[in-house]
Amino acid sequence: MDLQLNGKRALVTGASRGIGKAIALTLAREGVDVVIAARNLETLNATALELASATDRRVVPLVVDTGDDASVKTLVEQAIQALGGIDILVNNAATPGGAAPAATIAQASSAAVLDDVNVKVAGYLRTAQAIAPHLVAAGWGRIINIGGLAARSTGHYVASIRNVAVSALTKNLADELGPRGVTANVIHPGGTRTEKTTPEAEARIAASNTIGRIVDASEIAWLVAVLASPLSGAINGQTLAAGGGTPKVIDY
Repeated sequence: MDLQLNGKRALVTGASRGIGKAIALTLAREGVDVVIAARNLETLNATALELASATDRRVVPLVVDTGDDASVKTLVEQAIQALGGIDILVNNAATPGGAAPAATIAQASSAAVLDDVNVKVAGYLRTAQAIAPHLVAAGWGRIINIGGLAARSTGHYVASIRNVAVSALTKNLADELGPRGVTANVIHPGGTRTEKTTPEAEARIAASNTIGRIVDASEIAWLVAVLASPLSGAINGQTLAAGGGTPKVIDY
């Protein structure tokens, strides 16, 4: 299927590795020129060279701290200048879920919550604020926010809070920007195979979903490409789970 993405331009944050890297690769394979953004310039440069070589598309590395207003504003300005515009925003930059223990209320520190929400939720808001006027002016655009299935379960206070907030942010964007040709949707991955996944983690994740295997980052990336397509205009303000299915839970 032709997703009609050839010639589009995307900005993907948190894209030097993991799910973000897979997203950038898949979009580039569909004919999209991509700005990849993250904190580490050395890793970004290596990823940009790898993806450009694999796809023959423009892949531009830019450093950003999504927890900082000025850094995000500069990123968007540089991305638009580098590619001549941006049509697709994929927000993925975040600290890894579960990086700090927060299984109980005693473990959940307000500092950890505020820091994590600043980088992920406010970070997503910052990039959307900076890029939305350009998408609206063009009359078309796609915003895809990567959340996490911790939004739908207990067991980690910080991860649950930040990912629920991503869905709330996205629905607000969708309702405001949808009439102007810009859709916004969320993907909630579960445990996902990346370059850092251990065999032990893979087996644990495979035992916890309904497909009996771990979801690969390339599968999340494929879903992003579908939502980024001009063919996806009927989908707006939705939160899509992509963790292989949660046993004994009915979503409606």
